[in-house]
Formats: sequence, C-alpha cells, structure tokens
Amino acid sequence: MKVAVEEVGACKRRLQVEEAPEVVAAAWKKAFNRVQREARLPGFRKGKVPPSMIKLHFADDVKQEVARSLIPEVYRQALDETQLKPVEEPDLQEVTLEENAPLSFSAVVEIKPTITLGAYRGLAVTHAPKPLGDDEVDAAIDQFREQHAEFRAVDRPPHLKDLGIIDYTLTPEGMDAREEKDYSFLLGQGSVLPEIEEAVIGLAAGGSRTARLKFADDHRSEALRGKAGEATVTVKEVKEKILPALDDEFAKGLGNFETLDALKAELRKDLQARRDRENRVALEDAVVEAALGVHDFQVPESLVLRQVGHQIEHTRERLRRQGVDPDRLPWDYKKLLEDLKPGAEKAVKRALLLEAIAEKEGLAPGEEQVDAEVEKFAHASQRPAPAVKRMMEQSGDLDSLRYSLREARTLDFLIEKAQVTA
Repeated sequence: MKVAVEEVGACKRRLQVEEAPEVVAAAWKKAFNRVQREARLPGFRKGKVPPSMIKLHFADDVKQEVARSLIPEVYRQALDETQLKPVEEPDLQEVTLEENAPLSFSAVVEIKPTITLGAYRGLAVTHAPKPLGDDEVDAAIDQFREQHAEFRAVDRPPHLKDLGIIDYTLTPEGMDAREEKDYSFLLGQGSVLPEIEEAVIGLAAGGSRTARLKFADDHRSEALRGKAGEATVTVKEVKEKILPALDDEFAKGLGNFETLDALKAELRKDLQARRDRENRVALEDAVVEAALGVHDFQVPESLVLRQVGHQIEHTRERLRRQGVDPDRLPWDYKKLLEDLKPGAEKAVKRALLLEAIAEKEGLAPGEEQVDAEVEKFAHASQRPAPAVKRMMEQSGDLDSLRYSLREARTLDFLIEKAQVTA
C-alpha cells in the first residue's frame, strides 16, 4: 500500500491511497464467489450460475461488493499507517477500482487541531459571586402564591391579571372565519393577539366588540403572516385572581412545614444552593474565557456543525415536551445556522482546549472515580453497579461520564491555579 498525506488546512488532510493490484484481485475473487453463491437466473438453481454468466449479468454487483468491503478496509489501514484520527467520516474522491488494477482514491478528512499550549496557570480572572437577596426569596414565595391562586367570578369588566373567558370569531381577509368557544386567558400575559385583548378590556360579561387586527409577519401560521382581518369578541365571564394569605396555613399546604418561617428557611436553602451553582458556572466560564483568550486555534468544521445539530435537536426536544410538534413549525435552517454557529464554534474550542490541558496535566479520572459515579447511578436506579456499568458501556454513556469527570477536574485545576479578583 502507498499512502501520501497532504495538509489542506489547519484541521484538514488529504490522503492519497493506492493498493496493490494483487490485493484488489484477491478481493475481486472473494466477492465473485460470494455473489455466485447467491445469484439466481432462469434455468439455474441458486448458487449454480456458471462463472461466465456471473461475469455477464452480475459484473456491477461484484464491483459493488468489492467496493463495500475493500475500500473501508484499505482506508482503515491507511489511517493506521499515518496515525491520523479523523473526527468525521471521510470525503472519498477520485476512486478508481477495476479488476486486476491498483485501487486508488483520495480521502479528505478532518482532524483535531494541534494545540500549542501557552499560559493557562495563573490566569487573571475577575469574578464577583452574586449574593442571594431577600427580595429573591420573597419573589419565590410570591410565585408559590401565584401557583396556588384561585379565581372568583366578578360582575365587572376585566382588569390586568384577571381571567377572561370569551367566544370570538376571527376573520382574516380572503379567508373563512374561525370560531373559538369558551377560550380562557389571563389578561396581560400576551397569550392572545393584542387587538383581542384590547377589545376585551372594558367589556363586562355579555358585552361584544369587533376590532380590526393585523397578523405579524413572522406568525407561526404561514397562511396568516402579514394578513389583516377582524375579530368579534364576546365576554362570557370574568374571574378575579385571589392569592392565598401569606401565613402558617399557607406554608403547611406546601409540604412538611409547620410555619411560614420554616418554609422561607427551606426555600432560602434551595435558592442558595442554586445560586452557588450559578456562581460556580460563571467562574468556570470566566476562567475558560481567559484561557481561550491566550490560545488561538482553528477547529474542524464538522465538529462545529455537529454541535449546531445538537443544539437544534435539543430545541426540538424541548418543544416536544411542551406539546409542540417541531415539524409543523417554519424552521429557517440557514438563518438558524448563522445564529448558532459562533456559539457552537466557541463550545468546540472550549472542549478541545480543556482536553489538551487535561492531557498535559494528567487529569483523566481514575477507574475508582468512574466506579464511584456509577455507584451513584446504580443506587438511584436500585440496580447492581456492575450491571449499570455494563449498560453504560454498551450505550456509550460511560465514555460520556469519563469525559464529564475529566472536564470537571480540568476546570477545578484551572480555578485552583487562577488569580481570581472581585
């Protein structure tokens, strides 16, 4: 085998590969025999078609069989010989494959960049942990009250934060009217068209009003984008929001709390734990930002696009959990790519830089650390740890766990060595 490597970019290489004709001939013979065993022609039993007829009728099948088996194997051997570790499948070009002739092709691959590490110890970082304020605890209490509010019918026009129950008819220009019965919404939440909400204000139960409206140019329904029309609204009922009293009884209704002070203390504890995590993430981001500031390197385009794909799929999954079918939304993937690509590129740079630092400092987790984390998963799922580890190994989750532990250790290292000022 002959292999030549050409550098075509910081993260891109072209392999020019040529395999000897005798290797091709052996693969051709093997493929020929395999096709012959499965071949069927009228007048011949399966596997009994003469070689001359195989060559006449199944030449393309034999060649495809050779290509499927030989090219990947030769490519793997070329990678072993050159010690290249591509991050994505190759772009095969200029493939020449004929019986009794050399196999030749070029393979364009992307690889991780070679990062020349500079100063990453003693990074100067500005970070001021954000304290937890009493107002945040009070806001969380208010949110609980909102969640446990009751609605009471009132004989008056609706105000902001009231619950309005309406019938309405929507008539976009040039389209059939659409009716909605017993539609309920909170005023001031932006859950209906502004023109409909404005029409409701000032109307008591039984009152009706017709309002002109215009749909936004980016409306979720493509058929309605930019269209004008009108809406006829009838108020059927108005309900006022009644918040529960802020007392010990309210606290008891939320859980194992005897007093309101006990509820506030537990809530403060939870909020403080969340704030500590937020402050830690902010410090990690500041340290990584400082490290990236002194390391300039290119990253493989394929890894950036893969990261974009992960972000899009995460968004689609979040929509599914919210009960929205993402396939029914008008996705502008070109615009989405433009918006997400800078952040994705930075995420890839972060991962590769932390990986390089971890390798230099020997920060890969030991097997005992991995086992300790697996034990936590096993305890939570009430299954034996060895079984959980085997399952994680088969699914690839064990490698993800090792990656996460290595990244956490690397961030700990950088923060420990950094010069942090408020």
